[in-house]
Amino acid sequence: MKLVIAQMKHETNTYSPVPTPLSRFAVGGGEPPEGAAAYAAYKGTGSAIGAFIDLAEAAGAEIDIAIAASAWPSGLVHDAAFEHIAGRICAAVARGCDAVLLDLHGAMVTQSHEDGEGELLRRVRAMAPEVPIGVALDMHTNFYPAIAEHATAIAGYQTYPHVDMYETGQRAGRAVLALLAGRAKPAMAWGNRPMLPHVMRQGSDDSPNREIQARCREMEAQGAMSASVFVGFPNADIHNAGLSAVVVTDGDAALARRWCDELLDMAWGRRADFVYRLEPLADSLARARTLADSAPGTGPVVLLDHSDNCASGGTMDTMTVLGGILDAGLDDVAAFAVFDPAAVQQMIAAGVGAQVTLPLGGKLDMPSIGLTGQPRTVTGRVRLICDGRYRNRGPMARGEANDMGPTVVLDTGKVEIVVISNHVEPHDLAAFVAVGIDPAAKRYLMLKSRVHWRAGLRPLARAVVECAGTGVCTSDYAMLDFKHVRRPIYPLDPL
Repeated sequence: MKLVIAQMKHETNTYSPVPTPLSRFAVGGGEPPEGAAAYAAYKGTGSAIGAFIDLAEAAGAEIDIAIAASAWPSGLVHDAAFEHIAGRICAAVARGCDAVLLDLHGAMVTQSHEDGEGELLRRVRAMAPEVPIGVALDMHTNFYPAIAEHATAIAGYQTYPHVDMYETGQRAGRAVLALLAGRAKPAMAWGNRPMLPHVMRQGSDDSPNREIQARCREMEAQGAMSASVFVGFPNADIHNAGLSAVVVTDGDAALARRWCDELLDMAWGRRADFVYRLEPLADSLARARTLADSAPGTGPVVLLDHSDNCASGGTMDTMTVLGGILDAGLDDVAAFAVFDPAAVQQMIAAGVGAQVTLPLGGKLDMPSIGLTGQPRTVTGRVRLICDGRYRNRGPMARGEANDMGPTVVLDTGKVEIVVISNHVEPHDLAAFVAVGIDPAAKRYLMLKSRVHWRAGLRPLARAVVECAGTGVCTSDYAMLDFKHVRRPIYPLDPL
């Protein structure tokens, strides 16, 4: 038995000015790893592709890892990048195989294809009409018909933050292996509802997604091969953005349809609970100060700069929330992180211990939401310079390598600001170890994150304050000019 295994993951924010060339799909730049290099990068990690490798080896299968390509979210994927990745996958399928296992995202938009995953699957299916295809998808999938039409079995993450990537790969892979062994015959049903859940209301530890994902797990305990509700990624102005569901059963299409509809109705009935309401930044920072003085326990008050998170395609260089923190005079703060390669190089030239004054952040304009970059002049001491490399401790993306590029910690006396050269979201404690900061010892911890920070850092938090800043992953739908999403859709329209 021969299995083709591959990864192609990107969540596309169609409002983001951050480019997505091929180099973004490789840790540290260059080209994504293939073959033995891809195996070495992902074997033993808590990823879906890692699960595929383990399942294949346990089954005694021959493995052909076409490519392992994963990029931090950003703007439209360059056509050349998509063609390179898709070409490697199709070439592996052309070499012959008994099944294909794909670790995809589900919200990829390229310069030419609104449904990047559907286009890839269309090409693979055209080359191998009878070969089973198993697909693992992110919970933020914006589902298109082509994905279901060309896949044999689909499983999606049931957690946000995504701490079940490996388990999702197992669910998708086991269905395909059972089919190959003659032990099962996957039957699949999918559907969607006209709703755009706000990302800040999508956490699987929070109601209503908590109950919805629990029902998915109940269905699997009752016999479904996989049951998945995709909350969707709303910062993508594409037709099928929004909530969807997929259920795979063993040969019972009617049951798959009934369970899928149940999940969709469950989400639609709670649609008002997926609406996010913003708090003015000044009020948030005042509340944070009160919490730091009065909240019981130890650890930092976490300040979430959720409008500028690179894991949702943000530039990670807006200074609105950090500027508010500086203006408010909050003390004993760690801020992770500001993307500003030019500032990093200026501080490296100055050297550790040097006092510097420089314009920080605000280098990227955001024309899609009518904003120009606004740097903030900051004065501080260069406390640390490092290469920015670390490996996740988990539970999210356990064992995977990250590369912030050349990285500097700038200490203003009240705020330690991590300044990075490559986009990385702070969801793992290892990111702080790499820059010599103990986040548990801080009074405040500013994170450019929405929900993923909970994976590795929530146990440290004494309290959490969501701070509405600026950026292309804004939760304020009024900032987003939706032109292509299907209408009517809730909450943009009164349904």
